[in-house]
Amino acid sequence: MLEQGQEWAGAAVLTVNAGSSSLRLDLVDGGAVVDSARSERAVDPGSARAELSEFLGRHLDRDVGAVAHRLVHGGALVTGPAVADDELVAALRGITGLAPLHLPPALALVDAARELLPAVPHVLCPDTAFHAGLPATAAAYALPRAWREKYGLRRYGFHGLSYAWAVDRAAELLGRPVTELGLVLTHLGGGASVCAVSGGRSLDTSMGFTPLDGVPMSKRSGSVDPGLLLWLLDGRLTLDEVRDGLERESGLLGLSGGRSGDTRDLVAAERDGDEDAALALRVFCHRVSREIAAAATSLGRLDALVFTGEIGWNQPEVREAVCRRLRLLGVEPPVGGNRPDDGVISPAGTAVPVLLVEPHEELQLARECLRELYGPAAGG
Repeated sequence: MLEQGQEWAGAAVLTVNAGSSSLRLDLVDGGAVVDSARSERAVDPGSARAELSEFLGRHLDRDVGAVAHRLVHGGALVTGPAVADDELVAALRGITGLAPLHLPPALALVDAARELLPAVPHVLCPDTAFHAGLPATAAAYALPRAWREKYGLRRYGFHGLSYAWAVDRAAELLGRPVTELGLVLTHLGGGASVCAVSGGRSLDTSMGFTPLDGVPMSKRSGSVDPGLLLWLLDGRLTLDEVRDGLERESGLLGLSGGRSGDTRDLVAAERDGDEDAALALRVFCHRVSREIAAAATSLGRLDALVFTGEIGWNQPEVREAVCRRLRLLGVEPPVGGNRPDDGVISPAGTAVPVLLVEPHEELQLARECLRELYGPAAGG
């Protein structure tokens, strides 16, 4: 176990990151990833223990001092990193409906990890924590007060771990303190969102009460007219059909006629003349650029636009298409393709620099875990 006040050195942290249909495990030691494992399949209680056991079996000679779990949605229960105990985990089972694709596998992994590593602390790190201080103007829904108070209806926001890492890296790349910067960031991946940050604080974000809101995603719809949903539910589709369609059959997959929810496939298909693939990419880039422009209105000034997430990091065609629509904000299309490292990708002298930051949720998980356990100085 670590002692109070230790920083990265000697701090071995297992990070557990469950997606809706994926799992990433990383062992972070001394501030660096020393081993990773990734599977592209859904995790259930039966497979969670096996996945963790196999990974830990490769590191029997290394002491794991803590486990950091990504929690997509903490609701009102977990508004910052928190050590898992029986009571808290049981309470979280009551809010799985807030993120039905993410919370059940995450909690299955928490259970399995606590059984396999019972002597070390397990820290829950919610993606929603970064947005916990959203101003009321951004967080409040125009719904009856009784509903908001009874059910906790508000904008929570997500991808907080990714944004927290990217904000710090952007400050390093710009050579300026975080406290001085007004940024718009977009995390583009299987899930996608946009966030406005001033002085390191989230001021607005495109995802809402659940991770289904905002821009279209790989298979999730993003925002749609609530009247449309009421119309479908009025005897045309069942609740289960609507839920499954919005969460698993929409987004890029739905727009492309079921071809793919992966931008790499769609870019290739568009080059081959596939009109549905072209439509999917155009809608996606239009909606992302629209959210970026909207988010910028929350800032006093825009010092940089930051792309992160797997699509943001790896798909230059998407970045270029988004930036072409943002010239009104002083943004110019990036030059060149992908980078081997984080950096500026906009032309020299551009009014608003465009930055590329590789996603490192695993390092941010380890950092937040250590800070929760050993104080602000821990975790680098």
